[in-house]
Amino acid sequence: MPAATRMLRPAHLTRSIPSAIAGTQPSISFEFFPPRDDAAEAVLWEAIRRLEKVRPTFVSVTYGAGGSTRDRTIRVTERIARETLLTPMAHLTCVGHSVTELRGVVGSLSAVGIRNILALRGDPQGGAGGEWVRHPEGIDHADELVSLVRLLGAFTVGVAAFPDQHPESPSLDFDAEVLVRKADAGAEFAITQFFFTREAYVGLRDRVAARGRDIPIIPGLMPVTNVKQLARMTQLSGQPVPASVTSRLEAVADDPEAVRQVGVEITTELAQQLLAEGAPGIHFITMNRSTATLQVFDNLGLTAAQ
Repeated sequence: MPAATRMLRPAHLTRSIPSAIAGTQPSISFEFFPPRDDAAEAVLWEAIRRLEKVRPTFVSVTYGAGGSTRDRTIRVTERIARETLLTPMAHLTCVGHSVTELRGVVGSLSAVGIRNILALRGDPQGGAGGEWVRHPEGIDHADELVSLVRLLGAFTVGVAAFPDQHPESPSLDFDAEVLVRKADAGAEFAITQFFFTREAYVGLRDRVAARGRDIPIIPGLMPVTNVKQLARMTQLSGQPVPASVTSRLEAVADDPEAVRQVGVEITTELAQQLLAEGAPGIHFITMNRSTATLQVFDNLGLTAAQ
């Protein structure tokens, strides 16, 4: 891209996430997933517009299970870049793609000014817990994808991190070593899978630091707004939700509004503990809704870094 073209890019597109989260105030960011139909897209955009008002540091759009929503991911991310003042980060996975296809996706994102990419291996095409199968002309691991994206342009690249043990990992130490390999490949920040205890985050941070890396690790949190989510969260993370969380929610299971409020309280308390531990910010997994996330944001009394 010519230098003159880069100079014309608006600030929200040229902003680098690693630079933004290095500010004096904790960063606040939001994660959305691509809608499956027009009605869901309308709900998503209502949430985006409400959350835009609190001026988050960045927002991200997931790739969907098995890369199944690639086109919608690109479309929604491009629309955020065009129609809002939010800094968008696109998720990109290895799942089901040749290297040539991955290059094409990165090119499409670059064409609309996307500078920040979260590089992920991704879940198997059959869903979490299935067998991972590499595309015959693709790549196997996130560190390889980080290297590829860094070769394709002036991107800043983030990666996933796992405070609780990854379902396919033999140990927490192995998870830390994987994150270090991603940093060695050029990753400049990490965002965690959702988790529920301060100890899980601190343990990961300290294991990575002990291996000589100080990559910023942003905790990913998801407010639980109904009891049925608990089983799904266990399935997605491969780890049971701690009893300290489930017992509080199940105690008010017959009152949906109480469940929501307790879920907000749990997330607020954990966010406060993590920020006190020096976490660079909080990444909210919104499920394309805004109410619970905004309640936690208000409880924290923060202004997102800009």
